[in-house]
Amino acid sequence: MSVERVATVDSPRGEIVLLRRADGTLELRVNGVFVMDTAHTDSERRLARTALDALETSVSGAAGRPRVLIGGLGLGFTLHEVLAEPLVREVTVAELEPAIIDWYRNGLVPELADDPHDRRVRLRAADVTEVLAEQPSGSLDLVLLDVDNGPGYLVHTDNVTVYERDFLTTCHSRLSAGGVAAIWSAARSAELETTMRDVFETVRRSTVPVTLGTLETEYHLYLGIR
Repeated sequence: MSVERVATVDSPRGEIVLLRRADGTLELRVNGVFVMDTAHTDSERRLARTALDALETSVSGAAGRPRVLIGGLGLGFTLHEVLAEPLVREVTVAELEPAIIDWYRNGLVPELADDPHDRRVRLRAADVTEVLAEQPSGSLDLVLLDVDNGPGYLVHTDNVTVYERDFLTTCHSRLSAGGVAAIWSAARSAELETTMRDVFETVRRSTVPVTLGTLETEYHLYLGIR
């Protein structure tokens, strides 16, 4: 199958490439590592939808319009699902790579082309750990983390901090009562689940069945509820 390089950039963290396959599918790779594509977006959408549904049953969700922080823009499908919820008040997206934000704003994924112009959206070219630390205590209702393929498949080694107790404790402190932190992972992580149980009052794990060609597998969503 022929593959076209749509865009390439060398960042301080390595090479970021946006590819277009012969069937039109876009694929994002970082240092040769597959991150995501436009053919299989259910996990990104499910991350947002599952977390929003959990928030609806909490005190925070019932009280009004959620304030959301997303760690990792990717191709924009998690953000798209969040924006589909009209009650969402505002969404801040922390994306480490400025080029990915530029590609997104330029409308390279046609079905998402209107999203960057939504007045609720704030795009930040920054590490999610820094953006989260800037938020006042109790100021967020939902934190969605999709910066890697999970704690066992890091895109950048520094991202390990996102799955550790200190950062998760900061997440907890920035959430309102009943707020939700959701983490996506390609594989089940007992270590992550244990750490989250040390931090959050309630922890749930949800599985997402996925078909990749002839391979039947599943992804995992971890929800920590304050």
